[in-house]
Amino acid sequence: MNQYRFSRRADLGDSIRVSFEFFPPKTDDMETRLWETVTRLQPLHPHFVSVTYGAGGSTRERTARTVARIIRETSLAPAAHLTCIDATREEVDAVIRQFVELGVKRFVALRGDPAAGAGTGYRPHPDGYANGAEMVAALRRQGDFDISVSAYPEKHPESPDFATDIDMLKRKVDNGATRAITQFFFDNDVYERYVERVRRAGIYIPIVPGILPVHNIGQVVNFSARAGAHVPLWLRERFAGLENDPQTHALVAAAVAAEQVHDLVERGVSDFHFYTMNRSDLAFAVCHMIGIRPRNGNGASVAA
Repeated sequence: MNQYRFSRRADLGDSIRVSFEFFPPKTDDMETRLWETVTRLQPLHPHFVSVTYGAGGSTRERTARTVARIIRETSLAPAAHLTCIDATREEVDAVIRQFVELGVKRFVALRGDPAAGAGTGYRPHPDGYANGAEMVAALRRQGDFDISVSAYPEKHPESPDFATDIDMLKRKVDNGATRAITQFFFDNDVYERYVERVRRAGIYIPIVPGILPVHNIGQVVNFSARAGAHVPLWLRERFAGLENDPQTHALVAAAVAAEQVHDLVERGVSDFHFYTMNRSDLAFAVCHMIGIRPRNGNGASVAA
């Protein structure tokens, strides 16, 4: 009976879309690694790729340079991250125009993390946009863009409850958001319950699961504590004893991420957003296991 599971069909990759997230490099070595990652993942023909915007807008120029290079040197469709942290409305509007002049038609509109990092107190700029919903409205005023926004299956750590959190998502949708990409999660039941809450609230845009392959379990645990995401005990136990064994760690990480994606496919999910951490190995492996392979110009699969 197992051979009839949808997630094991040979044509599974034809019904799934993926997107990848990168962050702008800070050093020459990081830039080399980023472009090795872009080169490896480009033949998978992702729906789009996004480039992040540092806390407090700290990587604004590097983000623009990375987006410009993607447009100039690849066939990928870039989505530029945009935040309202530590910026006036006029400054944000100017950044939008800069991206539009580069040829950007997709954006990921976020409130953003304070310069001190995730989990620290947020205060809107007195002359700036206050939140993600206002960011979406600002983008929509300037053009008919594809606008992705954030969603939180375990709710935003600053939200007092799910009702408040989902109300903010609804404001983003009402202002013109076209999809939501979730913060990473490791329990698919959490994601499914969240989507049910969202649908009951009258929100019908795609809720794309954000998938984080575990490149380093220690870093994931530390970051998750600040971001309000739960790392299950079973996941920690999968990586126990592998701190000094990166090869086995990577094999386990690929298996865990593929398991998560296959289960979501069985639940009817067809779009996935991978947080690559500017590394291609795990994202490429998971895509291979769900049937997304490099393709030639005629759309036929080719050997990786």
